[in-house]
Amino acid sequence: MIETTGFAQRQAWERHVLPPVEEVRPGLWSIPVPIPDNPLRYVLVYALELAGGGVALVDAGWNTEEAWQALEGGLAAAGGSIADVRAVLVTHIHPDHYGLAGRVREASGAWIGLHPADAAMIGPRYGDTDALLGEMTAFLGESGVPPDKLPDLAFASMVVKSFVTMAEPDIRFEDGSTVELAGWDLRTIWTPGHSPGHVCFYSDDRHLLLSGDHILPRITPNISVHAQQFPNPLGDYLDSLAKVRSLAVDEVLPAHEYRFAGLSARVGEIVEHHDARLAEIEAAIGARPGSSAWEITVDLSWSRPWEDIEPFMQRQANGETMAHCVFLELEGRLVRQGTDPARFWLTGAGPGAGDAAEGAPRRAT
Repeated sequence: MIETTGFAQRQAWERHVLPPVEEVRPGLWSIPVPIPDNPLRYVLVYALELAGGGVALVDAGWNTEEAWQALEGGLAAAGGSIADVRAVLVTHIHPDHYGLAGRVREASGAWIGLHPADAAMIGPRYGDTDALLGEMTAFLGESGVPPDKLPDLAFASMVVKSFVTMAEPDIRFEDGSTVELAGWDLRTIWTPGHSPGHVCFYSDDRHLLLSGDHILPRITPNISVHAQQFPNPLGDYLDSLAKVRSLAVDEVLPAHEYRFAGLSARVGEIVEHHDARLAEIEAAIGARPGSSAWEITVDLSWSRPWEDIEPFMQRQANGETMAHCVFLELEGRLVRQGTDPARFWLTGAGPGAGDAAEGAPRRAT
């Protein structure tokens, strides 16, 4: 069972307002930065006061004027300014975490750090996106997305390019490496799944985990197959959960919602959620053998009616379904045939079932 530690954050979350800027530990500040038109509403940027002066940020926020002003105001409440920022530690490349990093560097001279797997995606995702659009269109077609929906879903993420100041990192975080910050002991933990280069930062001295989107207290991050993902993102994610579960952590500082204690218990809840989703997908395929990923997705339970979900979120839902199907396929529990679209059967219950690979690895490495 988890325990809320960010009480003001949770109250704000439940009231659908921004939480306050807080000094959550001596020299460690939580700054909410708004996200436009998004149910998550804000990202929690963490400001770490450095020995000798200045601050380091963990994540930066979405590149909008409202977000910039919120970040400036939060740093002012902590007794500093943008000019005091010496480093921006980006947990992953999504716009609400990476979008303002370049603008912060332009204003302060701070260095930017990112994992190599996410650094490699900067140009194709936020620069020349023609190739990525082609790959995404092909993937959605293979998933069985109807032709009339294909353009909207393929282009759904292109609007976010305007919310990012594209910036190459100065430092690339490697798994297990120490982040050089005066007065802080932070170790990089590579946690792929939500993004190929997602990282968490762990302080052994303070028993803290800055978890980014890897572990949130109430919801689970989107784990999707898409054109820039590793082949088995759900397997990678489950491995990454196991990687952090036994850390000596008194408090988890996530990028959304609110702070909490009970890391191991929360990991257990997330694993149970994915086990239930895997079982639901197997049941859906059993009821409709030969389904495409899109057909399975439409059959699954979601937080609101399928027709009320906007195209970008439908695309994420489809990618998440495919991630679960890939995982089941690698475990030998499903077989796949074709590409236009790919169709799935329970092992032993459909065409080609006898050819299903035995002894397939449980997790991608």
